[in-house]
Amino acid sequence: MPNPVLVPGAVAIVTGGAAGIGLAAAKAFARLGLKITIADIGQERLGSAAEQIAALSQDGAANVMACECDVSRVEDLKRLESDVLGRFGSINVLMNNAGIQPGSQIFGPAENWQRVIDVNLWGIINGVQTIAPGMIEFGQPGLIINTGSKQGITTPPGDPAYNVAKAGVKAFTEALQHDLRNREGCRVTAHLLIPGFVFTDLTKAGRAEKPAGAWTPDQTVDFMLKSLDAGDFYILCPDNDVPRALDERRILWAAGDIVENRPPLSRWHPDYGEAFKTFLEADEK
Repeated sequence: MPNPVLVPGAVAIVTGGAAGIGLAAAKAFARLGLKITIADIGQERLGSAAEQIAALSQDGAANVMACECDVSRVEDLKRLESDVLGRFGSINVLMNNAGIQPGSQIFGPAENWQRVIDVNLWGIINGVQTIAPGMIEFGQPGLIINTGSKQGITTPPGDPAYNVAKAGVKAFTEALQHDLRNREGCRVTAHLLIPGFVFTDLTKAGRAEKPAGAWTPDQTVDFMLKSLDAGDFYILCPDNDVPRALDERRILWAAGDIVENRPPLSRWHPDYGEAFKTFLEADEK
């Protein structure tokens, strides 16, 4: 069944909405008849994105608003909430999607770590703590969608600051949904979006064309919408290279490091390469 929140006239906020998955989500919501506010950094980017969304909205620019907002700053999010309520009167969907991935090292610059965690983790916490109480008090069905990452679950080597932030997003969103479902009369639900390999500004790495293995942002959002219709909390997206079954085995192996008392990140440990390969092959038989 269609999600009861994603209906004409509902109001959605999408952070990181000027590009990538955020822009694709805002466009999809507009096609469904929602009123859209995108929040991001950079007036030029926001203006261009707002025009694209308005072109898909039944009422054009009247149903679209763009706000410059740094999600690491609570005062920016308070202003965002006030602006949206002032124009549209309510908030039914909060998609905390803003994120950065500049790369990191364990002993890299502290300011790099700070910025990644401020945006990717605190940005989501700030968004929820600032905007969700009003959504709950409003008493209508609502959705909170937090964008996580598979890197926050299997934590592969190579970008520890990003992994730490996204692991925090997973833990925070799980705790949020537990809280919401135990609030008497609460009609707001939380969901964790876990994209696969998606070709966006974050993942381009200098490439002009989408790699064959990557999904587009539109494909990711289409999958997200179907998962929301199904009521899924964990929205674990595949891509053209990695089917769900492979994701599941990788996640199970990562959890097994603790249960089996293996070295951390044993999937990348030379002593466990063959064991991991055998583990994957066992699922194919």
